[in-house]
Amino acid sequence: MKKITLTLSAIALALSFTATSQAKLPMPETVSTGVTVAELAAQQPVHWVSIEQIKKSLEGKAPMAVGFDIDDTVLFSSPGFYRGKIEFSPNDFSYLKNPQFWEKMNNEWDKFSMPKQVGVDLVKMHLERGDAVYFITGRTQTKTETVTKYVQEGLHIPADKMNSVIFAGDEPGKNNKVSWMRDHKLTIYYGDADADIAAANELNIRGIRILRAANSSYQPLPKAGRFGEEVVINSEY
Repeated sequence: MKKITLTLSAIALALSFTATSQAKLPMPETVSTGVTVAELAAQQPVHWVSIEQIKKSLEGKAPMAVGFDIDDTVLFSSPGFYRGKIEFSPNDFSYLKNPQFWEKMNNEWDKFSMPKQVGVDLVKMHLERGDAVYFITGRTQTKTETVTKYVQEGLHIPADKMNSVIFAGDEPGKNNKVSWMRDHKLTIYYGDADADIAAANELNIRGIRILRAANSSYQPLPKAGRFGEEVVINSEY
């Protein structure tokens, strides 16, 4: 019994030394505020949907007309816009009102735009359903354009299924996309900007948000889901 008592005392003494040594270990220098596991797990109450879920929601419905924004929705076109800012107005955004920029952007610089995978997949899904697909952009119209060509090639759209891109323009204080969406009797419209969802809401059609890539030249980034709209998951690329 005495041997057991001595053994337990020795173990207790060793543990006390260990605890003491650990308590005295110097803490590393703080370099950030850090994050808790609860903070990591926090999610915003956004109505996320996948392309498969959108497809499922359309089962049994007749072919319809759907629309897409272009920049930051089906194309990552920031390279051209970045080039335009550097070349025409490095200190502000006045290049967006410069006809010379739009001539370049609409006829040459989309060769540097990257198709977004979400655009490829959504367009494919809708074409397989027999839907008519329209592209309505807020870009300023020019006498000639190759945007239609690059959208068709990048999204792998058969020539007989490709409608010419509609240039709605970006007139201050007016959402020109609304009239085009109404004229084509759209049922769904996909876009990355608040104005896209607002236009869909004005016509009481289904507006679905596409995420804008974090490195887009179009800043600040919008708050996806702020209007309660569906947001396509993993749609930033």
